[in-house]
Amino acid sequence: MARKRNSGLGLGLDALIKEKTIDNQISKKSETVSTNINNIKNQKEDESQLKAIIFKEVEKNPRITLWSQKSSAVFRYLKKTQPEFSISKEASILIDEAVKNKYPEIWELFDD
Repeated sequence: MARKRNSGLGLGLDALIKEKTIDNQISKKSETVSTNINNIKNQKEDESQLKAIIFKEVEKNPRITLWSQKSSAVFRYLKKTQPEFSISKEASILIDEAVKNKYPEIWELFDD
């Protein structure tokens, strides 16, 4: 014989406490979900703001500075031995490839 689910009638204080506990658990889970959704929205807004700041900085000054004696020596050798060799252009191509491979997720943020 199947048991009937007790509606709480006749249980007095026990029934009220159990219902409030369940309501509190549901409320807490709902708050957690809302907080997580808000955090995700805030992260996207923060990321969007950060991208805007970075774009402004890059528009003003797209240069980066590197210190590498060996790379510098190789590039200067190529500049002296190959007509129309551009150190900046070659360095840009090599750095772009390396950064894209090492940080693909971040690279994709700036595809637009």
